Amino acid sequence: MKVSLFITCLADLFYPEVGQATVELLERLGCEVDFPVAQTCCGQPAFNSGYHREAKKAARHMIETFAHADYVVAPSGSCTAMLKEYVHLFSGEDEWEWQEKARALAEKCYELTQFLTEILGVEDVNATLPAKATYHRSCHMTRLLGVKDAPMKLLANVKGLSLAELPCAHDCCGFGGTFSVKMAPISQQMVDEKVVHIEETDAEVLIGADCGCLMHMGGRIRRQGKPIRVMHIAQVLQSGLEKEGS
Repeated sequence: MKVSLFITCLADLFYPEVGQATVELLERLGCEVDFPVAQTCCGQPAFNSGYHREAKKAARHMIETFAHADYVVAPSGSCTAMLKEYVHLFSGEDEWEWQEKARALAEKCYELTQFLTEILGVEDVNATLPAKATYHRSCHMTRLLGVKDAPMKLLANVKGLSLAELPCAHDCCGFGGTFSVKMAPISQQMVDEKVVHIEETDAEVLIGADCGCLMHMGGRIRRQGKPIRVMHIAQVLQSGLEKEGS
């Protein structure tokens, strides 16, 4: 099965290890992964800020960049949701051609855990991580993309991993992309509350599926000197497999 990786800006610039774990995991499960080098930002920051003309420019470029792909997979529910939003972005009477291209892209786009469970039919990747962890459900992935159960199914089969339910799990962490920049005091209060809830679980590891949320919570955890490791779910699912393949 051929898969095109949509790396996302945050993974590309700040968390390349997440992209590496994603590729290694997909290849281990039999996928042939390609990386279209022309890909850029999906346009979500511009779209969320009301700059739809600029967002359309990014959208047209991404639609053309991934036109050849059988499947497009990203280690991010938020950015995957934006690719699917392109259909609504091109809603003008003279934009039907781009809307159809956007629809074609949307139909083959998947967040990583969604792709593993829904397309590959895999819930156990034979990963091992002996630790107590809790999982943060990102807003865009659960509420916009509608992916709720896939991460939990995969994590439930990671050997040695004990999952503790995160109190107030549906609360936003306060990142929200540009929200954390424009509304910094409110964002900080929200993430501080999230860190308190994470501590209440006694988890050693915080797991998430969106690098933006993990960057926000992880930064606050480091500033407060909390002994909590932060991992993207792609890294968790790859845990133990790298030793097996070495």
